[in-house]
Amino acid sequence: MTDFDVIIIGAGAAGLMCAIEAGKRGRRVLIMESNDTVAGKIRISGGGRCNFTNKDSSAANFLSKNPRFCLSALKRYRPQNFIKLVEKYDIAYHEKKLGQLFCDGKSHQIIDMLLKECDAAGVVIQTSQSVEDVEKQENGFRLLTAYETFTCASLVIASGGKSIPKMGATGFGYDLARQFGHTIIKPEPALVPLTFQNIQLEKLKSLAGVSTDAVVSLGKTSFAEALLFTHRGLSGPAILQISSYWTAGDEVQINLSPNRDMLDFLKEQRTTQPKQELHNILTQRFARRLAQFICDEVAWADGWRTCPTRNLSWWRTLSITGASAPTAPKVSEPQKSPAAVSIPVKYHPKHLKAQKPLACISLAKWSMSPDNWAAIISNGPGHPAMLPGNMSK
Repeated sequence: MTDFDVIIIGAGAAGLMCAIEAGKRGRRVLIMESNDTVAGKIRISGGGRCNFTNKDSSAANFLSKNPRFCLSALKRYRPQNFIKLVEKYDIAYHEKKLGQLFCDGKSHQIIDMLLKECDAAGVVIQTSQSVEDVEKQENGFRLLTAYETFTCASLVIASGGKSIPKMGATGFGYDLARQFGHTIIKPEPALVPLTFQNIQLEKLKSLAGVSTDAVVSLGKTSFAEALLFTHRGLSGPAILQISSYWTAGDEVQINLSPNRDMLDFLKEQRTTQPKQELHNILTQRFARRLAQFICDEVAWADGWRTCPTRNLSWWRTLSITGASAPTAPKVSEPQKSPAAVSIPVKYHPKHLKAQKPLACISLAKWSMSPDNWAAIISNGPGHPAMLPGNMSK
């Protein structure tokens, strides 16, 4: 039987960081990882370049039923702390967009950095080590594996959620948290594309590969970033962000011209190029396929309010879930009595510069003339041009 002060189940980003900090406090720390390598999801993050933090992150950028739950952790360890660690190891990085920081090189640089920090803190890491049973004892916990028994005073569950099972993800952490009385928030896919079926999907397929800036809204929540049309529906940063708020049956609103009033643009073009076809005019603002698509879909007179069929499931997604904050132990200085702590699987950060909700695409018959002016893309059905008395002005 081997004894440690702290055992952490899971060698992902959360587990490694937890181990480093515990080791710095003089604790004897063991990380147990069921896969044969550590930090698998770090390795594929950011397209292999690891988007390791967001310099503008704050408590306001997290989804939680208890919005204040993350305050303590974020005050004790800010994004700037991690940036200093990255700079200490001379890892070159850049800001891609909206405070998102990526390595100039590859994700393995961040993994190597974390492993060196673990080594400096005296952390022991065991891979291909699956926990078969956990028992609460008077002075801590007893963990059984296929080959050995371990004991510890403090146990941390950092095994992640069910997302991307081909990388070894399971619901182990949920089951173990339930075993010790935690309430699990129902896991839902997050940061995922939205898909469509039947007629709507057939219309969108012709746009697969087209990307454009957009404002995507759901209720009072909006994200202004790129939108990507795919062979299955919609993706891109704006869609991935809004997917964390979407549930089946919800209507998503999309504004494809967030930076220019399209009514003013079309009036200007009608004055300067009165004989130009609408499709050609719209190619000044949109990819040619998207411009043609807008012309073909002028029936959307009251705006593009689209209702996706579903979001992609666990095989390739992140998840929103975690131990319910009211029942989870407070994460603070080590307590005298032993406690099992569950690191939330994903408190999904909101877009850091989300704008106020903007209305959806509006396509209306505007000045339907022989020149075939047929559409207006505005800031919503409330635009003056959408009123019946103004339709032919």
